Amino acid sequence: MGRPGARIQHDNKEITMEGFRHATLLSALVLLSACGGGGGGGSSSPATTWQAGQFADAGQFANQCLRPRSGNQYPDVAGLVLDENNWLRAWSHETYLWYDEILDRNPGNHDNPLAYFDLLKTEAITASGTPKDQFHFTIPSDEWNAQSQSGVALGYGMQWVIVDPSLPRDVRVAYHDQQDRPDLPPRGARLLSVDGVSMEWSNDVDTLNAGLFPTQEDEQHKFEFKYPDDSRHIITLAAEAITSEPVQKVQVLTSAGGKRVGYMLFNDHIATAEKALLEAVEQLQQGNDIDELVLDLRYNGGGYLALASQLSYMIAGPARTAGQAFEISRFNDQHPQINPVTDQPLTPTPFYNATLGFSVPASEPLPNLNLSRVFVLTGATTCSASESIINGLRGVDVEVIQIGDRTCGKPYGFYPTDNCGTTYFTIQFQGVNAKGFGDYPDGFVPGADDGQAGVQGCQVADDYDHDLGNIDEARLATALHYIDNGYCPSTVSRHALGRSLTAPPIDDGRVHKALWRENRIMTPTR
Repeated sequence: MGRPGARIQHDNKEITMEGFRHATLLSALVLLSACGGGGGGGSSSPATTWQAGQFADAGQFANQCLRPRSGNQYPDVAGLVLDENNWLRAWSHETYLWYDEILDRNPGNHDNPLAYFDLLKTEAITASGTPKDQFHFTIPSDEWNAQSQSGVALGYGMQWVIVDPSLPRDVRVAYHDQQDRPDLPPRGARLLSVDGVSMEWSNDVDTLNAGLFPTQEDEQHKFEFKYPDDSRHIITLAAEAITSEPVQKVQVLTSAGGKRVGYMLFNDHIATAEKALLEAVEQLQQGNDIDELVLDLRYNGGGYLALASQLSYMIAGPARTAGQAFEISRFNDQHPQINPVTDQPLTPTPFYNATLGFSVPASEPLPNLNLSRVFVLTGATTCSASESIINGLRGVDVEVIQIGDRTCGKPYGFYPTDNCGTTYFTIQFQGVNAKGFGDYPDGFVPGADDGQAGVQGCQVADDYDHDLGNIDEARLATALHYIDNGYCPSTVSRHALGRSLTAPPIDDGRVHKALWRENRIMTPTR
């Protein structure tokens, strides 16, 4: 599987996926192996003869599987690996944003559809030297359905962040998936060892990966931590199916200058976030209206784009958003007017002003804060749908003040598509705002003067010495200072770590069970 980070559409709802919760974590955790099976069958007689540059309709090969799933809910029929490869080749040609940059390889020469899919993307690089497509990946369909709809994933109830992948490695607890977990190490706790193997210095990455990314419920591993107060703790943790809370720490703070400042931590654009976001905005409305809002997206890699639209409406209110496009999708040049996935005419994603039925009944009016400005806390895993919030609000002249680090840079999206038990994510469109801007492949940069991808604000490193939502946490403290004074404080960013010795990567394939979130995701209308 490759890195996620695209938009996806589902049932007229768009999604973005968030990855692991820190950019350096994502870069360090490179997949070495593809998910799922599908090998074998390479010697089967071809269902069609490959001819370079000639493509059949993808529907001709859909759901023809080497290992068809059983059950009436599945459309699978018996087929060959070649059928699966032919579907991938034709589907990519029809829908991939840069379809004309794919090297056309004979599908009959590959006996693993997942490995073949990895080749069906552009090899171009951007002006900054990064791959043009960093978000090409797959997930077993059962895992995708569980994670995107309910937020259920296997783990310990906390998210890791790799502050520095070089020796000595610095791996820490970023936050808890659920708010009330006093049994877990606090945010900022540094991981020293896994099952007796040094996280900082060991080359035994198999043991480290096995502990970080468990594959079975009740799987136990022993961890040694150094807490922010310098105390050391050895804890045995058992993996379990965790249901994450996508919105946390909703509160109203009072700045030093007396301003009422709303704060919320938003970590996942998953279905359950619709109800949580609605309740968060209603909570911030209680009593007197807030003067400002600090939206913490530093670990939010994306998910449903429609949720980003709903939240943006709840921030900006009806006057600024009425009749405006939140995001306009542009597909490849074979489809200038028709969506190639839904076969419907291309229409912009609006600012949704009502519920959509993700986790509350549809068509209920959304509350709104009617703000002309919002402070957004960002990091390298602020991605896709989260970046759409920044871009979409700026498209209707809501002032965005960005505090933190450069975002991941993913103005692209996709429709997750199942075939034979694997859900495939290939970039299918680019999103632009109401002003036609969507060119930020290297991310939004706080305080940078580099055109529309530069956003007014302050560059501040993440602060692992304080809990998220604490007024002394560096990024939140900076936002509060800016609210009172109108400028960035002249303080040195914390945890500016240098990198020295190279180290074997912590890069087992299981890590991508969490990486799906770093995307914009759409789903076709039923």
